Amino acid sequence: MGTFKIEGGIPLKGDVQPQGAKNEALQVLCTVLLTPEKVTISNIPDIIDVNKLIHLLGNLGVKIQKNGPNSYTFQADEVNMEYLETEAFKKEGGSLRGSIMIVGPLLARFGKGYIPKPGGDKIGRRRLDTHFEGFINLGAKFRYRREDHFYGVETEGKLKGAYMLLDEASVTGTANIVMAAVLAEGITTIYNAACEPYLQQLCKMLNSMGAKITGIGSNLLTIEGVDYLGGCEHRILPDMIEIGSWIGLAAMTRSEITIKDVSWDNLGVIPNTFRKLGITLERKGDDIYIPAHTDGYEVKTDIDGSILNIADAPWPGFTPDLLSIVLVVATQAKGDVLIHQKMFESRLFFVDKLIDMGAKIMLCDPHRAVVMGHGFSSQLKATVMTSPDIRAGISLLIAALTAKGTSTIQNIDQIDRGYERIDERLRALGANIVRL
Repeated sequence: MGTFKIEGGIPLKGDVQPQGAKNEALQVLCTVLLTPEKVTISNIPDIIDVNKLIHLLGNLGVKIQKNGPNSYTFQADEVNMEYLETEAFKKEGGSLRGSIMIVGPLLARFGKGYIPKPGGDKIGRRRLDTHFEGFINLGAKFRYRREDHFYGVETEGKLKGAYMLLDEASVTGTANIVMAAVLAEGITTIYNAACEPYLQQLCKMLNSMGAKITGIGSNLLTIEGVDYLGGCEHRILPDMIEIGSWIGLAAMTRSEITIKDVSWDNLGVIPNTFRKLGITLERKGDDIYIPAHTDGYEVKTDIDGSILNIADAPWPGFTPDLLSIVLVVATQAKGDVLIHQKMFESRLFFVDKLIDMGAKIMLCDPHRAVVMGHGFSSQLKATVMTSPDIRAGISLLIAALTAKGTSTIQNIDQIDRGYERIDERLRALGANIVRL
């Protein structure tokens, strides 16, 4: 496991180009299994989780050609379905949360799909019911081996279109069901579907391959099944979570940073949520400019003067992946903020590290924390930390960049799972960060 050594308290300056979106990449990479034709995808982030999925596709027999930085061409004309029965697949598939999304395409095209219990961040329970209930609604038979946590779905003929009301607006669940339904017979209607920009991107990509999906951008999707999908070219959006991370990092380190080509129209409430913390950010074309907050930033209260409450919600609400960043940025704001993490019960447990650094945080329960901002009246102190998950890891890195002294962050593989060459890009802005 690698380690970052960071000297804090250094203002940064410069331009940064956001990476391709991790969560979109994990979805659209699985679409290559739906066609024997070539699919070219660009702006793929060079991060651990995405590279693991590309490696898994290769082991499944997908032909992979690297065209250049962040661009690949895939062709799944000789898929090796026997690989799904091997111990190697159980190990490889179980190490990655995104591996669950190969099941829908395999089921649709080959009549069966298997997956071990997928891994990922340890942020609380992450159920798979939505995925498999959707497949069952399409006519698949479900089986589960409890002794080795191995899931399977099979169908003797083609899947059949159906109406379904999802029990939760799961992004990966919706994506998986959509990829299964595009080759099913008849009409599939999905109500309470997720409608995040990355899910919209997936649907647009599938339509460019020959699928017939309407209602894109809403929570009611209608899919008319087709017999065949062809190849396509697709470009992944910039990563909204990384963009939010750069906004928070710029404000907390009091740095002047421009984030380039952010796709403003796909950021939703993210800019305004940071503005509620008192952070100044300007739109310049398709860029975000954050000036150096030399005088700090002051939290805005609600209209009636009550404490600001920032909570996560399904799109178009505020994404849960940015709550950890909002929490750490609030530690140096002027004013108090209630952070309410509704979706995952273990995501706030990293706050003890921030408290050790001098932050004023009261953890109310697994889902809520009250942050009493310093307003830069006192500086966080450097310490030794361990990254528990991707988003907590980047939050601790932001804290270390603003702390007095030299901090050490261990288990940085967690950060590398979601952020491309983060140390190199920080050094380009003037940060003193070393990878050990």
